[in-house]
Amino acid sequence: MLRALYTAASGMNAQEINIDVISNNLANINTTSFKKSRAEFQDLMYQNLLEPGGQTSENTRNATGMQVGLGVETVAVQKVHTQGDLKNTGRDLDIAIEGEGLLQVTLPNGLFAFTRAGSLQLDEQGNIVTPEGYQVDAGLNVPQDALSITFGQDGTITARIAGSTTPVNVGQLQAFRFPNNAGLRAIGMNLYEQTDSSGVFQTGNFGENGFGRINQGFLETSNVSVVEQVVSMITAQRAYEATSKGVKTAEEMLSQAINLKR
Repeated sequence: MLRALYTAASGMNAQEINIDVISNNLANINTTSFKKSRAEFQDLMYQNLLEPGGQTSENTRNATGMQVGLGVETVAVQKVHTQGDLKNTGRDLDIAIEGEGLLQVTLPNGLFAFTRAGSLQLDEQGNIVTPEGYQVDAGLNVPQDALSITFGQDGTITARIAGSTTPVNVGQLQAFRFPNNAGLRAIGMNLYEQTDSSGVFQTGNFGENGFGRINQGFLETSNVSVVEQVVSMITAQRAYEATSKGVKTAEEMLSQAINLKR
């Protein structure tokens, strides 16, 4: 009975984490380029009450044995980096990456982070920055008298200047990718950091060597499906209720066993 108590309790803990993950997914349904997370579980070690294949007589062996599981544990919560839908905004500084690729961002501490959120801005000096003011591909500077900005599908940036019929070349956005996107560390603000698990980034041009393309005037939406997450939440809730009944039942059985002498 004590074994059942701990086993059922481990199931309740696992479903609590599952609900946490699902709730965060739903909270970010409207977050630009948000990638949903998924909790993954595995069963714990087993107590072998009767070893499989053990001798039952001189000429026979036990076919299945007797193994009792000791519960479940959460082994990972990983990001699912599938493509989100593209939403037309019509804004010149909004870009969406269609396919594989990330943009590089310079953090205030000088380190690099990466993002797919293409809601870009211009700071007071004409640098292309994120909404938090972090420079994107440091060195890309738009003339302050620019009337409009154009992003090519390969990441090239040109600006139309007043009084000139020839667009000015501003530079080109570089594309970045990792061997294991699921190994990136999410740090908030739609940013990711490189880790040992993600591997070292590779860089190239958008539209080449398997990298996606840039779409100006669009934003990539969250890849969270509300229906899928609500179904998962209902399933997790029912699993939590069922395992809690396991705790209650084991407690009642233990109580009855204690009171047998009375």
